[in-house]
Order: sequence, then C-alpha cells, then structure tokens
Amino acid sequence: MKILLVFDFDSTIINENSDTWIVQCAPEKKLPAELRDSYQKGFWTEFMGRVFKYLGEEGIREDEMKNVMASMPFTPGMLELLNFIRRNKDKFDSIIISDSNSIFIDWALKASNFHDVFDKVFTNPASFDNNGHLTVKNYHAHSCARCPKNLCKKAVLVEFVDKQLQQGVNYAQIVYVGDGGNDFCPVTFLKNADVAMPRKGYSLHKTLSKMSENLDPVASSVVVWSSGVEIISYLQFLIKK
Repeated sequence: MKILLVFDFDSTIINENSDTWIVQCAPEKKLPAELRDSYQKGFWTEFMGRVFKYLGEEGIREDEMKNVMASMPFTPGMLELLNFIRRNKDKFDSIIISDSNSIFIDWALKASNFHDVFDKVFTNPASFDNNGHLTVKNYHAHSCARCPKNLCKKAVLVEFVDKQLQQGVNYAQIVYVGDGGNDFCPVTFLKNADVAMPRKGYSLHKTLSKMSENLDPVASSVVVWSSGVEIISYLQFLIKK
C-alpha cells in the first residue's frame, strides 16, 4: 500500500505566493492603490481576476508572465524532496491542492521539469481569453464555512481519496504538507495513522500549536519542517517502518 503525499503550492513547494509574484510583471512592479484596496476577505480569486485584467490592459502578454513565473524560487530543500519522490514513485502517490491556478502551477513545474512527480493537481482553472488576458475561475462551489468560497481543500481531498478507494487504491497513510490557514481544514480529515507536516512559523503551524496547547489536538501526528530535506528524512523513516 502506497503513502499519499498531499502538497500545498504557494509558500510550500515554492518559496513565494505565485499570485503576488506575478505583480513583478506590472509597471514599476506594483499595482495601483485602488486595485490593491479592492480585495475583500474570502474573495481572493475575484481579486486576482481584476489583477490579471489590469495586467492584460497594460499590455502584459503570456510569454512575459511565463518567464516571471518560471523564475519563482523553490522552498529550501524542495528540489531534493521532489527528486526523492520521483525516485520512489512505487511507494508514493503525490497530489497538489492549491488556491493558485492551473497555469501558474503548470508553468512552474514544467520550467523545473517536475511535472511527472505529481499524479494530480487540484487548483483554480485558468486560461487566456481572446484578448490574451489571463482569466481564473473558482475551483468549485462548497458549503464549508471555514474555507474561502472558491476552494475547500478538505472537500477535494475527501473526494480524491473516495475515488481512489472505488478504484481499489487504499492508502496506508496520508502525509499533508502545507503552510497556510486554508491548509487547516484538510488536516482535520486526517486520521491517527496520518501525518500533518506544517511549515515552521507559518499559519498552519501556529494554529496546530495553539490547539495542542489547549488540549484539543488534531487526530494525526504533527511533524514540523523548515526544509524539504527534513521532509525527506521523515518519509525515509515512514517507508522503512
């Protein structure tokens, strides 16, 4: 039985937020104040739609955006980790669940030649319209009050695991690697045998630490990481057990 590795993308696989990194394409590498101030909590995808429209109207085209996104730095140790997973694909299935978008993730993985490491990518679908403007749609609709309206990562994870079960794939463990507030919801799905791996010092780590202090810990083990190399060490421990 394989282990399922679930990754966030922004500030987990890459060491940046892809949506804010793209602003390097903008004139003077910044957005107009009225556009920056138009963000409403829980409606990030809609905000990014306005950002992409602005970039398009400023004449920023696909090639320029692609070059900027290909320059995003990976998180320390992440390239080593992805190579480790590639060498051990007989032991791991790996997926990405991200609030970025399909084009940004595709560009980043293809530029670094890591596309083959991931079995599935679940993220907001993006495309270029007839004007050459990047457009992004919500991944799905859901009823989870905890998550932004465009994506509940727990709902995605539950559906993926259920579909795999229907096809006869039952995972020995799930290892969830993430950093942000929207990674907490899927962590609540994890069972005793599973492992939550929050990035040290980031929102998910702080939330899980607080819960543990309040004697209300999650069911899974919690293993904190700062570098992908530490994740490799833990995965080596799991596959040797």
